[in-house]
Amino acid sequence: MKLPSVDGAVPFPPLARALAEPNGLLAFGGDLSVPRLVDAYRRGIFPWYSEGQPILWWSPDPRMVLDPARFAPSRSLRRRIAAGTFEIRVDTAFDDVVAGCAAPRPGAGGTWIIPAMRRAYGALHRAGHAHSVEAWRAGELVGGLYGVALDRMFFGESMFARETDASKVALAHLCATCVARGIALIDCQQETAHLASLGAAPMPRREFAARLAELIHSTAPQHDWAARAP
Repeated sequence: MKLPSVDGAVPFPPLARALAEPNGLLAFGGDLSVPRLVDAYRRGIFPWYSEGQPILWWSPDPRMVLDPARFAPSRSLRRRIAAGTFEIRVDTAFDDVVAGCAAPRPGAGGTWIIPAMRRAYGALHRAGHAHSVEAWRAGELVGGLYGVALDRMFFGESMFARETDASKVALAHLCATCVARGIALIDCQQETAHLASLGAAPMPRREFAARLAELIHSTAPQHDWAARAP
């Protein structure tokens, strides 16, 4: 099957046209403008590509998701949260969180969070669609995560930690924030054992698309993301 291009005003193809191998590759081209990204997310599509490639758009099957009300921290993580080791802030250092997520990691290859992606998500943040949850200690950013919020969905993009459990504590805070805001589902994109250990589970793409239709009825920006944080 020939991979369709979404250059210009060409809309995204139906999710059913995504390739089985590589899993979920749906289209290429287009741009990373705020309207294009918002349209992609509300359809269950996200960009993921490397430097030198065209923009590639994905919708894998199954999709790893987390019900924030069912977040399952380990006993040690619960103790870490209770100890107040980290100060948690929301949307105070978005660009720094993205930079932390993009930084090289031991044993990993190059990052997919290339400069074009960093600029695009920075624009999403300034438009009120993308948000960061940050773990701070002694005045330094030591971990965090970022993602996209649309109505009652949160689409997690990446996380990082410079100290043990920093990103996990940020995730726990994200789950509490989602519950407080009535957000029913966190998209984790790819299936991993680490996410499964925290309560995430795979969901068939068709079911995931149906859930999006139930949960996203508005794409209005959420500039007040931190206002209802716990």
